[in-house]
Amino acid sequence: MSQNLLYSLTALMALVPASVYPYRRTGGQGADGRTTAFWGALVLAAVGPAIWALTQIAGRWHTGLSTALWVTIAACMLLFLGLCLANRSAWRLSPLLLPYLLGVGALATLVEDAPAPLLRGGAPGIWIDLHIAVSVVTYALLTLSAVSSLAAFLQERALKTKRPTPLTRFLPPVAVSERLQVGLLMASETVLGAGLATGMAVLYFEQGMPLRFDHKTLLSIATFLVVGGLLFAHVRSGVRGRTAARMVLIAYLLLTLAYLGVKFVTNVLLGQALWQAAGT
Repeated sequence: MSQNLLYSLTALMALVPASVYPYRRTGGQGADGRTTAFWGALVLAAVGPAIWALTQIAGRWHTGLSTALWVTIAACMLLFLGLCLANRSAWRLSPLLLPYLLGVGALATLVEDAPAPLLRGGAPGIWIDLHIAVSVVTYALLTLSAVSSLAAFLQERALKTKRPTPLTRFLPPVAVSERLQVGLLMASETVLGAGLATGMAVLYFEQGMPLRFDHKTLLSIATFLVVGGLLFAHVRSGVRGRTAARMVLIAYLLLTLAYLGVKFVTNVLLGQALWQAAGT
């Protein structure tokens, strides 16, 4: 077992207690359910991936899929930790968010040893660092917004069918989930706009052009337009329920394809093919 794989497994195990906590029978006990055990598990789930992600990008950014996934997990957990501190109901999103991030961490561990290309280009380091930072924060914010949207959708469906489940009883009320969704969407739209601007700056320094219409750029622009359209519709007509949930999830899917899908194809599939070709 490689050293990196061991560290990745350790970061993955750090996510387990917080992922299991909401599903324990005692999860709803204590001060609004946010007991010392909950905070301890949540801090562990944030610190473990964050340390491993910082270790991987220290000194030079690695473009591998595993690194991208761990950086995303760390950003999601740190933002979620702050959200739980700022909002008393946000912690109730943990049954949806934490198992999802655990699955993402499992994928990151599986592709840990996949070959990764080096980051190239002549853009100043500050521009590349800024573009990477806003891209990661955008993805993390949209992840939390999509989870809030899914919580609202599940709660609304349970109310309409009059068939609540233990999960829907645990999740935040519909109104709270929608407020979290809209606030996170506004933040993600702001940061995504900054990400597109810094991406244009990086491309200009690298190739002398401000915009290149490749699949990643088009998907990112489409995400910006979908999120902006959803916020506009919400302000004008109060779009709620299933329509809002589906639009948020569509935006999240588009950004996932742009951010992680490209990395999976270029780093894992093509990387493995080149490695095998080099060995023959």
